[in-house]
Amino acid sequence: MLEKFEQTYKDHHEYARQWKAKTGGKVLGFFCTYVPEELIYAAGVLPVRIIGGLEPQDVSEAHIAGMYCPFCRDCLAQGLTGKYDYLDGVVMSKSCMHMMQAYRSWTIHIPTTFQHFVGMPALVGKPSAGDFLLNELAAFKDALEKWVGKPITEADLDKGIEIMNNNRRLLRQLYDLRKPAPPKVSGTEAAAMVISSMLTDKREHSQWLAEALKEIPERTDGPKAGTRLMVLGSENHDLELFRLIESLGANVVMEEYCMGSRYFWNEAVPQEDRLKAITQRYIDRPRCPLKDVDERKRFPHILNLVKEWNAQGVLLIQQKFCDPHEFDIPAINKFLKENGVVTYFMELDITMHKGSLRTRTEAFLEMLELEAV
Repeated sequence: MLEKFEQTYKDHHEYARQWKAKTGGKVLGFFCTYVPEELIYAAGVLPVRIIGGLEPQDVSEAHIAGMYCPFCRDCLAQGLTGKYDYLDGVVMSKSCMHMMQAYRSWTIHIPTTFQHFVGMPALVGKPSAGDFLLNELAAFKDALEKWVGKPITEADLDKGIEIMNNNRRLLRQLYDLRKPAPPKVSGTEAAAMVISSMLTDKREHSQWLAEALKEIPERTDGPKAGTRLMVLGSENHDLELFRLIESLGANVVMEEYCMGSRYFWNEAVPQEDRLKAITQRYIDRPRCPLKDVDERKRFPHILNLVKEWNAQGVLLIQQKFCDPHEFDIPAINKFLKENGVVTYFMELDITMHKGSLRTRTEAFLEMLELEAV
């Protein structure tokens, strides 16, 4: 069962095409995990996270600066080369300048029938943030209704909330299985399960998760005990990075970034006003660096993850030229070190060969061994 998640991740374009042919429904690509998928499901549309192809490309330079992060350039390249030709529309939430430029270029050069921008408050801790986002979600709902040609009812919103909450709940259960020593599921397997949830119909994905959660505790071929690592930082959907780390005898037991635990960590708490419930979920979720400048509210959350999952060290990864995390990681590094956590910084380019990362990861594991003596 576990192999299904990685295979679906690898074949996600074909999955979306087949879903569209089978259901006759629309598919909406989203660029940022602050996009409220609850509303997209409520509209009867399939949300699909736009990701890169993890390979060198030379088609995006005319559209986005070469000094922008490779993840954003890779995402745009996939659209420019027709990989996402099945998308009926694209939606973006307030994100970094690099991803914003990828979205703008996409809307100009890659035709779709729907484009929408959801303004996300930069400072989610401010009292005015909730009202601002509520208005943005109401505008997004109106735009979706016009696009699909039917109203989104309260029952539809309830369905969208439950689809998302159920999947989040199951992923939290999955992550609990990474707490034992050795963990019941590897970091590579867990990453495939989370990332595939962004690329498939979550109703079907939740069925797969429920089956997997029954099988995993009984498996006899699980990971062997090793040095327990947490990974945090920039976007990463490259399973080979996790495979490389774990091939050296480590266990990746937790991630803290937008394609890891941040994506599913909290649920939308039902209330009479459904849009308010969805709004509050995105205000309360573990913040990305752009929503956490100055306040650094998520740092204690990160430390709690280190302790609860018993990580012996934290690998700080930064996509090359990733401004938000380049600004953020020094503060995280200082905070974790002050709290007795061993850290290691590693810059990477997900479109390039990972060979040099092996040497640096080996050095970190050796450093952790010396710390343990």
